[in-house]
Amino acid sequence: MTPLQAPFTQEKIRALRVGDAVEVSGVMFTGRDAVHKYLHEGGSLPPEVNLRNGILYHCGPVVMKDEAGQWKVTAAGPTTSIREEPYQWQIIRDFGVRAVIGKGGMGQRTLDACREHGCVYLHAIGGAAQVLAECVKRVRNVYMMEKFGAPEAIWELEVEAFPAVVTMDAHGGSLHDQVLAASQAALARSASSPR
Repeated sequence: MTPLQAPFTQEKIRALRVGDAVEVSGVMFTGRDAVHKYLHEGGSLPPEVNLRNGILYHCGPVVMKDEAGQWKVTAAGPTTSIREEPYQWQIIRDFGVRAVIGKGGMGQRTLDACREHGCVYLHAIGGAAQVLAECVKRVRNVYMMEKFGAPEAIWELEVEAFPAVVTMDAHGGSLHDQVLAASQAALARSASSPR
């Protein structure tokens, strides 16, 4: 596992390649459908939310207050990223995002934006929401809760050794495209083989 620690510079991101396993440590912001659509349509972020050289996590965490009244993340699994495909390229471009974390991969426009602007797509483990929550050491803040509600709000999370795999890199490489091509080739071979 390669440590990927803040600050998330373009140099660090461009050094990553498809297939690299990383452990992210630093601050990340969550953002789901409502936030992506809002930003795509020209909405502005609170001044405290700076995505430049940052990480955007496709996640609607389950968050509760503990006995001391502090937020605690109890589940932090990734949500399906392809829903953000209409918006992601623009958010990478306009806000200087260095990494997007989610599950399932994204499309060509996001891949092109990653290559052009120095960003990677990191695939997090689906079905491991409680394990990933253990990597969240602190909830630093929450933004736009009243506007979007808890799952769609922007949560500012401090994480340590958060595991993920680079499946789209800043050089145009896409593990998702490789798997699709291999699957299509296997299907074609199967269809043409005598029965």
